[in-house]
Amino acid sequence: MRKFIAAAVLAVVAATGLSACSSASDPNVLKVGTEGTYAPFSYQEGGTLTGYDVEVARAVGEKLGKQVEFVQTPWDSIFAGLESRRFDLVANQVTVNPERTAKYALSQPYTTSEGVIVTKSDNTTITSLASLAGKTTAQSATSNWSKVAAGAGAKVEAVEGFVQAVQLLKAGRVDATVNDTLAVGEYTKKTGDTGIKVAARTGETSKQAFAARKDDTALITDVDKALAELRADGTLARLSEKYFGTDVSK
Repeated sequence: MRKFIAAAVLAVVAATGLSACSSASDPNVLKVGTEGTYAPFSYQEGGTLTGYDVEVARAVGEKLGKQVEFVQTPWDSIFAGLESRRFDLVANQVTVNPERTAKYALSQPYTTSEGVIVTKSDNTTITSLASLAGKTTAQSATSNWSKVAAGAGAKVEAVEGFVQAVQLLKAGRVDATVNDTLAVGEYTKKTGDTGIKVAARTGETSKQAFAARKDDTALITDVDKALAELRADGTLARLSEKYFGTDVSK
């Protein structure tokens, strides 16, 4: 009877494509979660995933002797994907803050930037972070910028990403959007969109890092070592210059 049950289980395993060790990850593969819609950090170009975060992640994988596999995931579900072990690392401009430091294992930062407030070009009512009080902004619900906007007293309307936020802004459905100055600069450079402007800066500098599960400190230790090597050999500076024209890795 036991042999029959065992045989039946093996048959089901074979039929469903599962294996007895399906929960074990390949030690030679580093699975990385990223949006793929957030230029210039992670986006599609000619059907190929590229961007600053993507190239830094690939360089880290090379230092670790691992093949990097990307799993494209919307930002608002990216940490759920990490926690459910769909991937090992998040590479998507994860801003370092106390909440994330407490919940995840974060690497040393590899990007430094600042936040800006974007409005329609003819808007004259928003000139500072304080001006957002009582206004409506469009933000990814779980992003750091959503917290910044809400903290300033704005009502936050959830969107999937920056491009959608700009669409709502230009349609007059929201008053502003808060985002990274590097992302905003890339958008205006590529689109030449004169319908929006940087109305003000948030007044705070942010640092971005890779994120792993809290108990995966060994991986973050290895990632930190790889980042130190990439900083020392000039790779981070080179990639920064490629995408931003300046070194944002400091």
